[in-house]
Amino acid sequence: MKILVTGGTGVVGEAAVTALLAHGHRVRLLSRKASGDSRQWPDNVEAHDGNVADAQSVRGSADGCDAVLHIAGIVDEQPPEVTFERVNIGGTRNMVAEAQRAGARRFVYVSSLGADRGESGYHRSKRRAEEVARTFDGDWLVMRPGNVYGPGDEVISLLLKMVRTLPAVPVIDGGDDPFQPMWAEDLGEAIALAVERKDLARRDLELAGPERTTMNDVIKRLSRITDRSPISIPVPGFLAEWGTKIADKLGIDLPVNQGQLTMLRERNVIERAGDNALVSVFHVTPTPLEEGLKKLADALPEQLPSEGVGAFKRKRFWADIAGSSLTAEALFERFRQKFSELAPWTVQTGVEPGTPQVPDEGETLTLGLPLRGNIQVRVNEMSPRSMTFVTLEGHPLAGAVRFLCDPRGDAGLLRFEVRVYDRPANLVDWLTMTTVGGRMQNATWEAMVERVVELSGGRAERGVQDETTTLEESEAERVEEWLKELVMERKREERAGT
Repeated sequence: MKILVTGGTGVVGEAAVTALLAHGHRVRLLSRKASGDSRQWPDNVEAHDGNVADAQSVRGSADGCDAVLHIAGIVDEQPPEVTFERVNIGGTRNMVAEAQRAGARRFVYVSSLGADRGESGYHRSKRRAEEVARTFDGDWLVMRPGNVYGPGDEVISLLLKMVRTLPAVPVIDGGDDPFQPMWAEDLGEAIALAVERKDLARRDLELAGPERTTMNDVIKRLSRITDRSPISIPVPGFLAEWGTKIADKLGIDLPVNQGQLTMLRERNVIERAGDNALVSVFHVTPTPLEEGLKKLADALPEQLPSEGVGAFKRKRFWADIAGSSLTAEALFERFRQKFSELAPWTVQTGVEPGTPQVPDEGETLTLGLPLRGNIQVRVNEMSPRSMTFVTLEGHPLAGAVRFLCDPRGDAGLLRFEVRVYDRPANLVDWLTMTTVGGRMQNATWEAMVERVVELSGGRAERGVQDETTTLEESEAERVEEWLKELVMERKREERAGT
């Protein structure tokens, strides 16, 4: 079948598209930047650029499609343009009209657990959107998943970043409100089955993970996985609501917003185990919470410069080495194998159980920074003489670090170089980098270059040299596109192998 998927670039959407492809279906992706977003899948995904809140832009998107899978929606409002009324309700109305115009036989709407009874603004909007979905003339199905977690989700991924990087984690209203998180890939599989099964017409189905948990329990589990022990600080709900507004102005993510606070208080769980359609209807074996959290620990998405704040800078640290008995390739391989030994005291490697010490393509490395906790980078590019680390969510910087080793002319010199392309991740990190953080970063890379010179057995007569440049807009755009392409290629390779 050919399925139109809206919202295919979020945590749920990516899992759903990947599962649909695994089932042998073809997908048309509808999103604002679908032409670029669709490239993360190697085959059988075509694009339709559009916005579900704009009826004209979605016209034609369902042509030739057997089913419409409507996932797109918002959890937070940003008035006046981005509101529950325009996106969650109006967007559903637009997609139902498009599905009927195009003659699609099936309309699957992904709602939210608790939408039938919840009083948060989000839940009320999903309840009204469900009513719109039920007006579809063909076979409709409403799916109500509970909290879905996966790389980059807005709750558990944020808790993971906080556990890694903060000495204390705020716990809202005691942290004991129950919820029932579900691994995104499990929901993706259920959605793929829902699109296929003709016996599930005109039903409302609730889905959730296998275990009830609380924020306190998740923090404890993440602490074990990361080998970090932040203090939990109880925060009353009214202070949390005030704090989320301040954090938003500073560009700092928190694991809950005002609407999510309300949703947690409304018991986002399935009361009777037999009513969980993930198991009772779709017969999906759910991923245990502990296993899902371990998967998540190495799966956070890349954090590119466009997501940061302040000036976009390129820093270079290099040494021209004379008298080395090693070729450029041999020196670089030795550097790679001894990476953890060559890292100065300001960068601790192997700080989490089971994390790799030797960089390899596709690997996620967890590093420890003074006063900053644990951060992660991913090796998105590797060649015999170079490799590129891209920062992941939770890192104080948004960007990349590239290591290179090349021959220099006919003089027998080797140049070992570290290139850093970055900007601070948020205003707090900008303040840190403009005071002590920037100097510490410079000292880190200078020390690493010095150690590589020692490793080579040669000498650098001019010592370690450095250069810092604030990138012009055109060059910044080129670097951003280069990094996006590295990330896209990694995703395509991963999905081609599944």
